[in-house]
Amino acid sequence: MTTRNTEENEKPFSRAMVVVAHPDDAEFGCSGTVAKWCRLGWDVVYVMCTDGSKGSEDRKTTSAKLAKLRAKEQRAAGKILGLKDVVFLGNPDGYLQPTLELRRDISREIRRWKPDVLITTNPVRDLSGSGYVGHPDHMAAGEAALSAVYPAARDHLTFPELLEEGHEPHKVREVWMMLGGEHVDLYNPLEKCDVETAIKALLAHASQIKDPERAKERMWQWRTDAGRNAGADYAERFKVFRLS
Repeated sequence: MTTRNTEENEKPFSRAMVVVAHPDDAEFGCSGTVAKWCRLGWDVVYVMCTDGSKGSEDRKTTSAKLAKLRAKEQRAAGKILGLKDVVFLGNPDGYLQPTLELRRDISREIRRWKPDVLITTNPVRDLSGSGYVGHPDHMAAGEAALSAVYPAARDHLTFPELLEEGHEPHKVREVWMMLGGEHVDLYNPLEKCDVETAIKALLAHASQIKDPERAKERMWQWRTDAGRNAGADYAERFKVFRLS
């Protein structure tokens, strides 16, 4: 390893990216951590892989109207959290695949924003629970994000068009996967104010929250349960990959 690379790897983290399928995915899964990082002065960017245009039971709405509404809600949530930016890749909700095109587009954002740590979703269907079988878009977003982190975003010969656009390769130092169950190896401790901010951000997604009080209770419960494993009042769960 060169001296320059060693120095880069020793710098404190200050930039993060969250890559998810839909508006509200990050608010449910990692917004306490995002609120904490923003409070500490980090630059945090969200990348939305889809337009969120299918998540409604309202027969009177259209995909175009819903996509516009959900983008507005996500921007409002981002403002509450203190995000640097929210990037919308615009793929149709419900049809996401871990294609080369999606990998390239995520790689572009990694190279543009140069995150130290990237959070994404589990690329594998979890069969250990009940009541929720997993969303295929979540798995596709996770797989494409991991493939963008390694090797696409860091190799100059992969997607040479990104170099032509002026986006130099970038090496993400850590990947944090939103996850439950036996594979969790990091419980990120949170302050009460971080959970409160996370809840406010989640409630900005009014089109998706049928029962706000129930949503609040679940957010507190999930973070309190995780906190017991962190030796803290509150925490969020992750599987962490530390990359060289």
